[in-house]
Amino acid sequence: MAQQVSKVVLAYSGGLDTSVILKWLQEAYGCEVITFTADIGQGEELEPARAKALQLGVRPEHVFIDDLREEFVRDYVFPMFRANAVYEGEYLLGTSIARPLIAKRLVEIAQQTGADAIAHGATGKGNDQVRFELTAYALKPDIRIIAPWREWDLNSRERLLAYAEAHGIPIEMKHRQGGSPYSMDANLLHISYEGRHLEDPAAEAEEEMWRWTVAPEKAPDAPEYVTLTFQGGDAVAIDGEALSPARLLARLNELGGRHGIGRLDLVENRYVGMKSRGCYETPGGTILLKAHRAIESITLDREVAHLKDELMPRYASLIYNGYWWSPERKALQALIDHTQAHVNGWVRLKLYKGNVQVVGRGSETDSLFDPALATFEEDAGAYDQRDAGGFIKLNALRLRIGARRDQRRERR
Repeated sequence: MAQQVSKVVLAYSGGLDTSVILKWLQEAYGCEVITFTADIGQGEELEPARAKALQLGVRPEHVFIDDLREEFVRDYVFPMFRANAVYEGEYLLGTSIARPLIAKRLVEIAQQTGADAIAHGATGKGNDQVRFELTAYALKPDIRIIAPWREWDLNSRERLLAYAEAHGIPIEMKHRQGGSPYSMDANLLHISYEGRHLEDPAAEAEEEMWRWTVAPEKAPDAPEYVTLTFQGGDAVAIDGEALSPARLLARLNELGGRHGIGRLDLVENRYVGMKSRGCYETPGGTILLKAHRAIESITLDREVAHLKDELMPRYASLIYNGYWWSPERKALQALIDHTQAHVNGWVRLKLYKGNVQVVGRGSETDSLFDPALATFEEDAGAYDQRDAGGFIKLNALRLRIGARRDQRRERR
């Protein structure tokens, strides 16, 4: 290789692709490999990744498996939900928001172990390569990054399997029998599905694909009510029970999944220029977004709320495109977080067959809703309706001037 590498930190899942990458790095670069596996709530046993890394020659002290669930929700998911971020009107950014944290930890381990480089298994077609690498460069400008999918010739599943066979890399039975039908990514916020059957955008997703949610039509016939408590824009309790960020999101996932909430079939515009079809399950996030907007509806000033809505698409695009650590995202976050000081109170929701309905909201300390002003009954002078006449005339002035001009033109 053009540049000597003696030690590299690999983002490692223990699956076929990253196991092949581990061995390939050892051969192609002649370097020592350090593996890092992040527990961000994917719901899988991670110790097999440790065993496989050891089997492939990684030293025990160079196998890192870190529980990042609380940090993930507290420092990444919750700040994003304070912004009500949704990409292209639908996608709740479950994959996008996890990458800055994983990449940050890769860089930290590289610094801790004196590694020369980091490596990832993202392909040259996807968004994740951008997200990983923008984060790495933002945190360590001179870092060396190895992206095997942009270097090697193992560009098909058959070649990966042949390489694995030749190098004694354990191959799961599902790969021997034709492979898992979907490429999946999971964390505490969501699970995504891509590839195979879904590459035809006209084909309906198979019911067997979904893992976290029941089909809405098979959900319970009785609705379930749940109350979320908010402090400073973050949900802190469910039905009065205080929960840590990760435990709260996990509980919402259970509630939403039971009622068929949070399924999405989406064709999105990737950063690299192509359109990509994916399916997503985000049950807890769907509930959380609905509840957060509801508590903001009574605690945020009108123009502040409208400003947030104007900025949200830009904020969502920054996350989708990998700019979590950019100065513009940090600036937007500071503004968003400033607006959340008064977002305190509770929201009551009804969960029923794939739907989340707000059925109540309140704030004892920060509500801007004044029943005396909004009532259709006698308001005891709280609002002088005659004031509206002058307001309307002032706002109509330019419209009236323009209309008179047009009338004069028509008479000529």
